[in-house]
Amino acid sequence: MFFPEKIKSIEPDDYVLEIGPGGAPHPRADVFLEKTFEDEKIAEAQRAFTPKLKTTKKIVYYNGGVFPFQDKEFDYVICSHVLEHIMDIESFLGEIFRVATKGYIEYPLIYYDYIYNISEHLTLLKFNQGKLLYLPKSMTSLSEFSEVNRLFYESLKAEHYCLVDALKQEFFEGFEWFKPFKIERTTKISDVCWENIKINPPYIRRFTIARKAKAILKRILPCSHLKNHCFLSRRRRQPHTKLL
Repeated sequence: MFFPEKIKSIEPDDYVLEIGPGGAPHPRADVFLEKTFEDEKIAEAQRAFTPKLKTTKKIVYYNGGVFPFQDKEFDYVICSHVLEHIMDIESFLGEIFRVATKGYIEYPLIYYDYIYNISEHLTLLKFNQGKLLYLPKSMTSLSEFSEVNRLFYESLKAEHYCLVDALKQEFFEGFEWFKPFKIERTTKISDVCWENIKINPPYIRRFTIARKAKAILKRILPCSHLKNHCFLSRRRRQPHTKLL
């Protein structure tokens, strides 16, 4: 889960279900719903190679389809990074709406799969104007880039997360819901993209490299030698700027 701060509406007495928590469940969840897999390697890939769930709380396993719960059994349901693994989005969300009165949903956007193209991800999603639009990934040409995606996918498995952390606002989407919303299948990639894109670059500290070099040289050279390095000894009072 990339936006836990968006989960704001769980009341102290709410009975909370979390679907597919992977190895990092939300601390407020009371019950976990997990799908059973015959092969542990498949299960590991489905949970993005995170550790198995370890908890003293109740875990309910099922084979897909109808959730093994009563209508409105829960006050809140968390469904984070599960929908992209589902083909029948409408039926799955129908079950979520059936068993709970409110909840939180989070999923990766098409930009994330354009780079990493995770094979376990079957569906591309985007919420827009009160409606969740979804596009089966098989209807796109992303598979043509599999040889390119493979490098980035392996980098992700090797825990190179800097790109994901830097662009998580653009790569993922999450929101709370308080009543069932409309769901619609689309055939257009543009429907699962941001309408307006504005990337704010990070703040850059100028002369950071020079300061680091000076610190290193101080350890190995006498102070008199440092005075000869004008580029290191010169101090400029400039505010930190944001590149435009």
